Order: sequence, then C-alpha cells, then structure tokens
Amino acid sequence: MFISAQIKINGLPFIQRERIVLLLAIDVGNTNTTLGLFYGHNLKYHWVFSTEPNKTADEIGIQFLSLFQYINEDIGSVRDVIICSVVPTVMNSLTAAVKKYLQKNPVIVGPGIKTGINIRYENPREVGSDKIVNAVGAVKLYGAPVIIVDFGTATTFCAVSGSRDYLGGVICPGIMISAEALFEKASKLPRVEITNPSSIIGRNTVASIQSGLFYGYVGQVEYIVGKIKEEMKESNIKVVATGSLSKLIAAQCRCVDEINTLLTLEGLKEVYYLNIKDKIV
Repeated sequence: MFISAQIKINGLPFIQRERIVLLLAIDVGNTNTTLGLFYGHNLKYHWVFSTEPNKTADEIGIQFLSLFQYINEDIGSVRDVIICSVVPTVMNSLTAAVKKYLQKNPVIVGPGIKTGINIRYENPREVGSDKIVNAVGAVKLYGAPVIIVDFGTATTFCAVSGSRDYLGGVICPGIMISAEALFEKASKLPRVEITNPSSIIGRNTVASIQSGLFYGYVGQVEYIVGKIKEEMKESNIKVVATGSLSKLIAAQCRCVDEINTLLTLEGLKEVYYLNIKDKIV
C-alpha cells in the first residue's frame, strides 16, 4: 500500500508516494482468535473469531479473503504476518493458509525470537507466547515494572521487573470456566450472564451467582496484585489489564491503572519490529 504526501520543490507541489507496511498480527487463544491489521505502527482494523482447531487451511484462507474484501483492501498488500498461539493444533492449518493465500512465511513467536524481555522462569519454554507478547506490549506502552492481568480463558497475572525481567506469575481459572463449572456441577444452579450486578447481596439465585462471580474475581485481582507487589518490592508498579472481559471486571478493580483490550496485538507489532531488519515505515 502507498500513501501520498504533498511537498513542494521550487515552490511547486510535488506528490511523493511512501510505502506503508501492512502487518497482519494474529493472536490464537484457547477461546478466541484475534487478528489485527497494522498500517505501519498504527492498528487500523481488528477482528475477533472463535478459535476452531478443526478448520482447514482453505477455510481459514477464505476467511482472510473475506476480511480484506470487506475493508476493500488488496490482500497482496500485506507485507508480513506474525503469529502467537497457545493452541498447537491450529498452527498447521493457519500457517498453511498464510502461505497459500497471503504468500508469506509468517513470523511465529517462540523460543529464539527477540523480545527485549529477560525470561526468569525456571523453564522459559513453558511460558505461553501470549504472556511474553503481552509483557513486550505493556513495557513498550507503559514502562516497567509492570503487572499484566489477562482476562482470557484463564485469568493470568504476569510480573515484569524494572529491569525488564519476566519474573513469572499466577494462573487462575477464568471467570467463564468458573461459571460453566458451577452450572455443570451444581444441578439446581442455572447458567448466567456475566455482568456487573447492581448489589453485592443477590435477592434471587441468578443475581447471587452473578454477584459471586463478578465480585469474587474483583476481589481475586485486588488480592493477588497486592501480594505480587509485595514480593516484587519495587515502586511505581503499573497494573495493566487486557483480555475480553477486562473492561467489565478490571474497571471495578482499584489496583488497575490501564485497560487495553488490544495489548497482545500491540505486543505482536513490537516483537515484529524487533526481529525484522529491513523495516519500511
């Protein structure tokens, strides 16, 4: 893709055409897959789909074509693709689709890729690529030290020190998993919508469950973040929330400083530019 910038030579207008990198960033989570299309460093479009491990490469490829047709953009203008995934069964079809329909070999976040983060986990290969990408994005946007709370299939807490060391974190069942487990294991309790109840004291079964789920997770976040801060022993620690339910839950958490639902996409963009030498921006 090119954009036009008007400058003047000898007082006369001259149209200069500049190349803009179109980067497709793909974050494959257990529940949802999020795609973001960057024009240079700016995220212009993003989409969220259910993660479906049984989709074929052609089904994924046709989805790509439909998206680019919808935004009236040439799929051939994509310069590169970067992927992070916590669902290994998706990767064969996804990478095949990228190669066939976008004619690109995707950059895949994994061991050996540059991130600018020092991983202090006992076994660095155990750390989910999404967690590292979130750490990269949070440090870039908000600085370090930082704690990232990701409200996804699992609710995860990741701690990054002021020297950009990924210290580790906490993994808890996500709020949707907890709600589904309650419905499946307690025969008289109904499935409920996750919402911010008007009162913590529920006056019927549905309201009581909603209160327990919502305020239970608010309290969980407050307590765990507090304990992590105690252990990190650093000052001015930012707390950043992301994930599909971050706007609902984190908005009620006094410990949360920033909510960025697209943090993983921003982190993917930063990882891409750390690893690609011949940048055109």
